[in-house]
Amino acid sequence: MSDNTGSDKRRAANRSLIGHLLIMTAGMFAFGFALVPLYDVFCDITGFGGRTNTEAATVTERPDESRTVTVEFASNLSGFGHWDFEPEMRTMEVQPGRLYQMNFVARNGSDNVLTGHAVPSVAPGSVARHFQKTECFCFEPQEFDPREQRDMPVVFILDPEIPRHVDRVTLSYTFFTGGPVAAR
Repeated sequence: MSDNTGSDKRRAANRSLIGHLLIMTAGMFAFGFALVPLYDVFCDITGFGGRTNTEAATVTERPDESRTVTVEFASNLSGFGHWDFEPEMRTMEVQPGRLYQMNFVARNGSDNVLTGHAVPSVAPGSVARHFQKTECFCFEPQEFDPREQRDMPVVFILDPEIPRHVDRVTLSYTFFTGGPVAAR
């Protein structure tokens, strides 16, 4: 009789352990899915990872005419697609608080209508929250006709509260292809 009781207790303990392991596995799986949107929210709030705001900023500050910051512009392609993508100029001297416009030039090198989307990044990441865009081609996907080339403006302002030790900021865009567009 004691053998049956020990065996029953062991089976019950094994079932309990399996139940707990299944619950833990389901919890870890759900947590893994939740990490991506949580990380995105964290990066949007803090500017971590060099992310900038994806909403247009408003100009309310007066320029800090006592200093200038060099803004470098960089462009990257996602590794596939038929795109040319580059900034019109590599650097610009700006005064914090003053509004500036800079153009990037993109060209669809294919014989198809393509949609592209640019993802911005600012370095150093700690100043990303001080880089505000009032207008940007990165806010919406861009549709290009075959072989079309266009200037794509970004209108920006550096927050006058940018730390005084920062004298250089890099704005980089990575351009991704969204694939061919269905017939219009």
